[in-house]
Amino acid sequence: MKISSRNLKDGQPIDGTYAFCVPAAEGHVALSDNRSPHIAWSDLPAGTRSLVLICHDPDVPSQGDDVNQEGRSVPADLPRVDFFHWVLIDIDPALGELAEAAFSSGVTARGKPGPAGPHGTRQGINDYTGWFAGDPDMRGDYHGYDGPCPPWNDSIVHRYVFTLFATDLARCPMSERFTGQQVRDALAGHILGQAALTVRYSLNPAVPA
Repeated sequence: MKISSRNLKDGQPIDGTYAFCVPAAEGHVALSDNRSPHIAWSDLPAGTRSLVLICHDPDVPSQGDDVNQEGRSVPADLPRVDFFHWVLIDIDPALGELAEAAFSSGVTARGKPGPAGPHGTRQGINDYTGWFAGDPDMRGDYHGYDGPCPPWNDSIVHRYVFTLFATDLARCPMSERFTGQQVRDALAGHILGQAALTVRYSLNPAVPA
C-alpha cells in the first residue's frame, strides 16, 4: 500500500500554502492559505472497503505555560502530545486521490461545517476546536483540514504525519461529531494496511524546518 502527494514530500518541510499560519514580521505569525494537500494512493490490500485519513502532529507541548509567550521558549524536553489536523473517514478507494484544496482553502473562523464532506466522505473535528474554545471570535467546531501552526517560540521542529488506513469497513462507525482519537479506537481490528508520509514545519526563525 502506498501514499503519495504532489504537494508533500516525505521528510521535507511542508510549504506554507498548506499551513494555517506562516511567519510574519509583526505579531510573529499571520494566517495562511490553509489549503488541504493533494493525497493519492495505490496498491491497496485485497478486501479494502473504505479508507481513513488522519493527519496529526505528535510534537505539541503537553503544557501551554510557555506557548507563544514573549521572552520565553517552549523547552525541547517538554513531553509532547498528539494534535489532530485532519480526520477523514468513509473515503471511497476507487477515487484514487483527493484533490488539492478540495477539503480546505483558507482559514474559516469558527470552523468549516461538517461532518459531510466531498465524495461521500465524513469529516471529524480537528484539535483547533479545543485550541480556540476560549476565543469568542474563533471558537467553534473545526471540521476537515486545518494545517500547521506550531508555537512560534518552540525549541523543536514539528512533524505532521499523514496516515492512510485501508479498512474492511464499508462505513466507519462514528456519530455526527467525532474526533481523531475516537476514529483510531474504532479502527482497532479493522485495518488491512496503512501507509504514511511525514513533513516538517516551524514558525520559529531560530529553528528552521
